[in-house]
Amino acid sequence: MSALIPRPRREVAPGAVHVPDWLTLEQQRELVAACRAWAQGPVPIRRTRLPSGGVMSVQTVCVGWHWLPYRYSRIADDVNGARAAEFPRWMVELGRRALAEAYQNEAYPNKGEDMAAADYTPDTALINFYDGQAKLGMHQDKDEKSSAPVVSLSIGDTCVFRVGNTTTRTKPYTDIELASGDLFVFGGPSRYVYHGVPKVREGTGDPATGLRTGRLNITMRVTGLRDAP
Repeated sequence: MSALIPRPRREVAPGAVHVPDWLTLEQQRELVAACRAWAQGPVPIRRTRLPSGGVMSVQTVCVGWHWLPYRYSRIADDVNGARAAEFPRWMVELGRRALAEAYQNEAYPNKGEDMAAADYTPDTALINFYDGQAKLGMHQDKDEKSSAPVVSLSIGDTCVFRVGNTTTRTKPYTDIELASGDLFVFGGPSRYVYHGVPKVREGTGDPATGLRTGRLNITMRVTGLRDAP
């Protein structure tokens, strides 16, 4: 649902672009339905256990490749031994449209080469569900072998999204709000920025999306992998 006060498209940092209200309500409903199906399996949604023994407060299900801290595998050895769900072609097309929108059809850098959005071929998505108490600490998405941009889609409750720098988890950083339907892309000089979610604004989502409560975040990535490590 669009905000009463328009929120302009914004480049938070070079290569890090926020596009508010990019997904239509119908697209959000379709994504919620797809995520619900993936959450049931073949590898069900779970809270990831970290090597330190801690458990993440967000719940995660993966498509294409299964993410474990801090690597990818086709097989979810830490859950049920099943193979991750296939990454659908329609998500590739969605990722390409998202990239073209964020970068205004301009080429993006990937491993020193300028590439068009039409060449963007994500092969995995991490789908995180946040309840009202869930948070995500400052981290870098650096388990991929490709430096292609990460495409992030938000559905449900609004969150505070913290966009940092590439060298430290601490300041300087910028806090923005990601609402339902928003697109955020980080690539180029901002591909490896530290980022996190310090707060979810519980009850701010629109039930018409099909998500009664909580926040879904879908991040599409290019792993650069061919076979399971």
